[in-house]
Amino acid sequence: MKSAFIFPGQGSQSVGMLSEAAMTWPMINKTFAEASNVLGYDLWHLCQKGPAEELNQTMVTQPAMLTASIALWRQWLVTGGPKPDYLAGHSLGEYSALVAAESLDFVEAVKLVRLRGELMQEAVPSGEGKMAAILGLEDADVVAACEEAANGDVVAAVNFNAPGQVVIAGSGAAVDRAIEACKAKGARKAMLLPVSVPSHCALMKGAAEELGQALDEVRFSDALTPVIQNVNAAAETDSATLKANLLKQLYSPVLWADSVRALVGRDVTVAVECGTGKVLAGLAKRIDRGLSVHGIEDSQALTTAIAAFEPS
Repeated sequence: MKSAFIFPGQGSQSVGMLSEAAMTWPMINKTFAEASNVLGYDLWHLCQKGPAEELNQTMVTQPAMLTASIALWRQWLVTGGPKPDYLAGHSLGEYSALVAAESLDFVEAVKLVRLRGELMQEAVPSGEGKMAAILGLEDADVVAACEEAANGDVVAAVNFNAPGQVVIAGSGAAVDRAIEACKAKGARKAMLLPVSVPSHCALMKGAAEELGQALDEVRFSDALTPVIQNVNAAAETDSATLKANLLKQLYSPVLWADSVRALVGRDVTVAVECGTGKVLAGLAKRIDRGLSVHGIEDSQALTTAIAAFEPS
């Protein structure tokens, strides 16, 4: 039996997240204080009190999600949870996975994801780009709908999250056209997502160039635990490969369904969703029901998850 930790990305944040966990575990406040120190504002206060509009701005969401995930990861370790065999992170969650793999330092990661958020926001001014979830269509149909709807603008399938669940991104008008094209092809549902920038599409190429300069100045180590990366759904440990793929990820599709299949193909049967919410657990059910995913947002859930990791 093999195990994995999977780390969520943007979209799993909410005002008040981890408030109960923080009452029990000092590690939560300690980790958030470390991030706040880097950011120059009180990240925990913002996560607890909002407003949601501010928490949902990508330059805030990214450090918030990273910090929440690493706080829970540290809590797992201090509680005596065993290290998993594999790590993977959805989009932004890949940064959390690299911190857990000891490839990237937490403080450096906080700086990087804040910069990533700022560069992404600058690349496409707020309101000009959109992302939408398309439910109930084959991947190929979504790709075709985007090609039909582009008309010289950017719109593409950017997150292959699970069978029948694909996220598209691009310039606002093109995404609106693609939504209509997907509905015409029989999509069960097509809904806009509450994000301030269109991630993982060609509109992020400029941001990636600047992020690349910052990444060049950060020391990456070889991962102690293999990380299944978004751009190729392959297990990587080499520091140079991890860094190159992390940069490419900003303007490339997230192959999440393939990443989960890669874990299952490596005999992973149990995983922890290390972060807030249950988005990845929900996707895992749609990808492969043989993978059991546990949350660890409270003491009881943590105890259950540790027991599930013990060899039976």
